[in-house]
Amino acid sequence: MYAASTSVSAPPRPLRPQQSGGGPYLDPSHAVGAAFGGGRARRAPGIGAQPLSGRIDLSGPQGAQLRTVISSVHRICPEFNPVQVLRRGGRSVLLVGTTGRSTAVAKCLLDHSSAWAERFRHEIATYRAFVRHRPPVRVPRLIAADPEHCTLVIERMPGRPAATQRHPVDTLPRADVRAALGAICRVNLWRPPAGMFDMPLDYGKRIARYHELGLLTDRDMGDLQKLLHGLAHVQGQFCHGDAQLSNVLLSPAGPVLVDWDHAGWYLPGYDLATLWTVLGDAPVARRQISQHAQQAGTTSRDAFLVNLMLVLTREIRTYETAVQRAMHEPAPPGTTPESGEEQRLLLRRLHDDCAMARRAVRAAVGTR
Repeated sequence: MYAASTSVSAPPRPLRPQQSGGGPYLDPSHAVGAAFGGGRARRAPGIGAQPLSGRIDLSGPQGAQLRTVISSVHRICPEFNPVQVLRRGGRSVLLVGTTGRSTAVAKCLLDHSSAWAERFRHEIATYRAFVRHRPPVRVPRLIAADPEHCTLVIERMPGRPAATQRHPVDTLPRADVRAALGAICRVNLWRPPAGMFDMPLDYGKRIARYHELGLLTDRDMGDLQKLLHGLAHVQGQFCHGDAQLSNVLLSPAGPVLVDWDHAGWYLPGYDLATLWTVLGDAPVARRQISQHAQQAGTTSRDAFLVNLMLVLTREIRTYETAVQRAMHEPAPPGTTPESGEEQRLLLRRLHDDCAMARRAVRAAVGTR
């Protein structure tokens, strides 16, 4: 059993009765169903979420940083007129502005460490690929990009995010979830030309890394390696790579997918596993996702379970790190700090989900 490295104790939560078919037991007769719990993970609205308003404050140290960012944008898009700071984090800044009669979003990297620079350049490469080969969903149009200085300018798409939190707590309209799921499934069915995209995730190395960190037990690693061995010849699936609802903008013209910095080829079901993970308080949506994930039989079931274990383990690691950081550091400017209690509740739910996924993986290994 996974032992948390950070305390996740919290006041008892009322348990919801599990519906038939509950739990991620993807054997031939069961579908993944509801898990317990919730928890919050606030995220700033998406690139089409806010109306243009206010003015940019260029005073003080943060103003100096923004002047540098605007200068980088003007090097590749001189007509960009900044209007509003949409999001400012420790690693990047998003500015909303105009380019002629159009509205655009400029994204600039602040953390130029090799890992983040590579990720940013991957996003630029993805938008450039979309210019030549359009995916079967609406995406922002590329306006200008500078991979060397990690600066990107794209069209600002209309619409509201399907959720403003990574792990939504409030009940989401079923129509919104259905629209997001439909868009993600269309992406997964797309077959872009060979060589356009790579494989962002090395499954064997990721499993070994999580085991080395103590996030996976010896048995977890052995079970996942067995499933992975059986999937060695499975054709990859093109995925968005971060299919959370805050990366889906809903508009009358249809859903728009943004933030493509993880796009590429994965084992089938990676996007579905991500969406399942963040919908902890939407049992009906989870059941729909898991039913879809196993439609193609045991192979798709096994791929989904491998993805699910890795995504859940990543989320646990991320939020345990966030809890530890929150104990020692203030929240970055422009962000809303979560309470320690909210993060602990989310961690509890993630651990519950991971325990269910672990049982499902073991059951799947037993049926091979």
